Amino acid sequence: MIRTFAVVSAAALLLGATAVVADAQPAPATCEYDLSPPSVVAVSGTNVVTATVTPRACDGAVTFQTVACIQMAGGTDAGICARGAGILPAQVFFQPYRPGTVYTSTGRGCASAGNPPQTSCQESGPLTATL
Repeated sequence: MIRTFAVVSAAALLLGATAVVADAQPAPATCEYDLSPPSVVAVSGTNVVTATVTPRACDGAVTFQTVACIQMAGGTDAGICARGAGILPAQVFFQPYRPGTVYTSTGRGCASAGNPPQTSCQESGPLTATL
């Protein structure tokens, strides 16, 4: 009788532990994004500052938007941003370019997964460069 009770108790403990594991939530689906530091490029003969946010590997999710932003230190505005739709990179172009000035790039990538879709966004940066 005592032995039967011990076997039933052990089975109940084992089943209870299994139930806890079965209730565990799966890891959220995510994507990775690369943010480039600010750099100077020539566009139609004019120097401008640019940065990009590029989607990389996704784990169970699909990227639906990227955003890249640049701000100039000491600037009077909050900077500017550009969006990329779907899996396209976002690339922002900032003017005016002032040599010797500090520029900061930031970014965000957003993805969705599941049914119904759940959105998750990942912030990147800031990255700063004196150009």
